[in-house]
Amino acid sequence: MGCCGEPADKAVPQQATHFPQGTITQQPGLQPALEKSPVFQQPTISTPPPAHAQNGAWGQSYSPPPANQFGGYAPSTSPPPLNGQSYNGSMFNASGGFASVNEPLVRPASAHHPSYSTGSPPPLISIGGSPPPKATSPPPDEGKMSVSIDFGTTFSGVAYGSSRIAGGQVQQILNWPGSFETFRKIPTCLLYDEHGRILAWGLEAKNASPMPGTTRCEWFKLFLEPHALRDESAIDPRLPRLPPGKRAIDLIVDFLSCLWEYAKEQITRDIGAVADLNSADVWLTVPAAWDAKGCDIMREAAIVAGLVQSAKAGDVNWRDRLRIITEPEAAAVHCAQLTDLHHLKPSQNFIVVDAGGGTVDLAVYKIIGQMANLEIAEMCARSGANCGSLFLDLRFRELVKALLAEHPAHLDPASLAYFMHSFSETEKLSYRGISDDQNMFHFTCFNVEDPHDPSVGLIDGQLTVPGNLLRREVFDPVVGEVLHLIEEQLRRLDQRIDALLLVGGFAGSEYLKQRVEEQFSFSIKVIARPADADTATLRGAARYGLARRPLVSSVIAPRSYIMKVKLPAEQEDWLKRPAYIKNNDAGVPICENRLQYLVSKGAILRKGQRLTTKFCKYSRSNEDSTFVAVLYSSDTDRIMRYTDEGETTELCKWTVDLSSLPTFQQNAAVPQAGGFYTEFELGLELDSAEVRGILLYNNQEWGRVTFDFLN
Repeated sequence: MGCCGEPADKAVPQQATHFPQGTITQQPGLQPALEKSPVFQQPTISTPPPAHAQNGAWGQSYSPPPANQFGGYAPSTSPPPLNGQSYNGSMFNASGGFASVNEPLVRPASAHHPSYSTGSPPPLISIGGSPPPKATSPPPDEGKMSVSIDFGTTFSGVAYGSSRIAGGQVQQILNWPGSFETFRKIPTCLLYDEHGRILAWGLEAKNASPMPGTTRCEWFKLFLEPHALRDESAIDPRLPRLPPGKRAIDLIVDFLSCLWEYAKEQITRDIGAVADLNSADVWLTVPAAWDAKGCDIMREAAIVAGLVQSAKAGDVNWRDRLRIITEPEAAAVHCAQLTDLHHLKPSQNFIVVDAGGGTVDLAVYKIIGQMANLEIAEMCARSGANCGSLFLDLRFRELVKALLAEHPAHLDPASLAYFMHSFSETEKLSYRGISDDQNMFHFTCFNVEDPHDPSVGLIDGQLTVPGNLLRREVFDPVVGEVLHLIEEQLRRLDQRIDALLLVGGFAGSEYLKQRVEEQFSFSIKVIARPADADTATLRGAARYGLARRPLVSSVIAPRSYIMKVKLPAEQEDWLKRPAYIKNNDAGVPICENRLQYLVSKGAILRKGQRLTTKFCKYSRSNEDSTFVAVLYSSDTDRIMRYTDEGETTELCKWTVDLSSLPTFQQNAAVPQAGGFYTEFELGLELDSAEVRGILLYNNQEWGRVTFDFLN
């Protein structure tokens, strides 16, 4: 068994199967039929058994606590000993004010001791107790179609592939074509009428002229950014307002529905059948900076939009066919296989800078194992921010408004949109920085009125802007933020970076690439931009789905997940927080408002690994089987002991039902005047960007925990 998430057993190289894959990024509406994408190969590898929880020791070594809220508990009698150990009297309160019947207990040494399973997780044990058989032959769903959707702030795309189409030709995993035909992506844009009905979407909506009673909606993905979800005042005021009666999730559902229907038509046209789509795995990409709440909203929107659905009678797990993957993780899978681009070798590190329209996401990976059986591991917590190319457009709009403040004829919405369109389509990516300082950039005015005022740059119906002004007011603030993100990401890792790979639509900016090379080429040997940089995320997600195995073997927890607890008072508590200490009904001094980390930021986790913590709940009767708590998250690296230390965010309500546990059922079957206690474990699974809660007992899964994300 390995340590701290490193694989203990080497994967056995397997033969790969040839997979053609299509990429649907052609503009809908005004464009002709989708052009068929080139063929590339993808391996079929037996699915490894999933991980199950490992029992960790309840020792005295310190490790960060998990997030959850515990309130006061005062049982009428002191807790009885179980398994030869006395409980410490700490309590789990449903919501900070529920009655004592809803409060479980935590073992004395468990406040900062989640059970971190080490090494490669063993197979999941079913309820019946027998593990699933090892996969010794190709899985029965070898020919299943995999569809990836890159839902972007400004543009979106779809890719697909299936081994069934290929005829079973055997190819090595790295024998994929090194480049793909470039397609323009579909604009993430909707046009509504005054009744909230969709008039157009994609390119047609983007190019529609302003009409009375219509609303054009763009950039609505940014409403799911973590700060915007929790505080409306954090929403960028430059973003368009949502139509009356519409929420951000409504727009996302509408757009995904249009995109999915269009994708099905094009896939049918390409392969002549849609049967595989009924049971296809769908991979949806999200920014690295999103937390579990944003991912949950995206999952809900995708299901409502029909991206996955029950394929046949008895298909009860159909929702699991929708998978969420972070954008840098998907891009890393694509880039890791482009060996002609960066010539990386096993044990070398590379950083992916996924610079898109709305967000810039960063992650560092190490290539492990042999390149013929590719596997990569995340090396430090990923990061990201809203500093994509869209913010160049917004800053350019502000510059135009400042220059033409005395010329309102050019500041109506149509004129500003025309200026922004001209900038985005012509100068944004080709701009070269200091070498363009002395050049003049010309933008034709949409409005023919008031065409001439050289004092502000209006010359014969064109707005003329000096290059140095563009650099100072538009490019440098945004590019500088990207460079700062890269610096911060590199600072977190004390290992050498062998390559920096720029992907995403913003990666096409010559100025961004130039500044990155100037600032980091002295420490990073290879700085490269793939030829298909703008579709790297899309293609990587599709490849991940077709591989049928975790190409990214381990991830780093990007934030901490914490619970509020009550624990027996220690000397440190008497010194630091004496006001929090109260005696429970058993006379035991209890310190309230303590924090217990379920997962700590920076923890190395095997993909799909469960981190478990033991609890005990006191029940007054057999009807008292559930409790509700609040799960918190924190982005700080600092380990906090008390709730008043700040830097935590309420993430979701956490409902746990113990009624399925045999121990609860046994205790409930025997009337007990003083109530009874039930031991159990709570586990968290972190898979890319999603968080799942699991109820366990003796390492077996007995139910899923319901997360009710807070508004």
